[in-house]
Amino acid sequence: MQELMRQFGTILRQITQHKWAWPFMQPVDVKGLGLDDYYEVIDKPMDFSTIKNQMEAKDGTGYKNVREICADVRLVFKNAMKYNAEKSDVHVMAKTLLEKFEERWLQLLPKVTEEEKRRDEEESVAQMDMQLAQEAAYAKLARDISNELYEVDLHLEELREMVVRKCRKISTEDKRNIGTALSLLSPEDLLKALEIVAQNNPSFQSTAEEINLDMDAQSESTLWRLKFFVKDALEVQGKTSLSTGADNNNTNNSNKNKNNHSNSNQKVQNNKRKREICDAIAISAKKRSKKPHDRITENIVKGDAEFHMNSERAFS
Repeated sequence: MQELMRQFGTILRQITQHKWAWPFMQPVDVKGLGLDDYYEVIDKPMDFSTIKNQMEAKDGTGYKNVREICADVRLVFKNAMKYNAEKSDVHVMAKTLLEKFEERWLQLLPKVTEEEKRRDEEESVAQMDMQLAQEAAYAKLARDISNELYEVDLHLEELREMVVRKCRKISTEDKRNIGTALSLLSPEDLLKALEIVAQNNPSFQSTAEEINLDMDAQSESTLWRLKFFVKDALEVQGKTSLSTGADNNNTNNSNKNKNNHSNSNQKVQNNKRKREICDAIAISAKKRSKKPHDRITENIVKGDAEFHMNSERAFS
């Protein structure tokens, strides 16, 4: 690219040294020439001194490639042709120099195209190399993590075996209790328990339709893990059952309170009815007591008493 910039600089010197290049060497003196409408016609003014300064810029604001310089050179002449009348001297001078520039640019263009293609390939290769390097770094990181996890698993297995060796042996009664506890587990917990067995016994099919689990054939570590698992699972099931039972008791107590309230109301009504009957009997007895014959009165009172007793029995 530096070589192309050098060759393009040669073309640019040939154009700027032409006898008709002088109107385009410096920015247009808009105010001095009284060109009040210049900025209304020209959107982006350009001249060769501005191009030269940008080519020599060292702060990173300069041209990145020769196509950018080429575009500004064309802009110098096209601005002049756009603002000045077609038959004017400036228009003719700009058109002539633009044609000469295009001829020299066509000679340099194949080299520019080749260089751009080479740069694109280099950038593509560099991008691919960067991507491959990143993927390699990620793969190495994944391997390192995998190795570390493998070592941790081995260490945990060693610790597990050491704990099992230091623990007492699972007794026959313990094995029987574990088997009984397994039968009390929910389907979900039972499946988890069978998965524990399968971890240390690859040939064991935890998802088979019929499973024959021989407790004597299991390792000590498997039996200890099963023991702790079924203990925790049954405790959780017990808490869930207690919670459900408490809800049912609350419902039963509520219904019982309603029944007691209904019975109390019925009892009040019965007592009220008894008082009404007793009052009626007393009034009747009082009226009969005014008759002249005591024997008749005694019989009436006696009959009223029997009626009162029968009434109480009927309402009790």
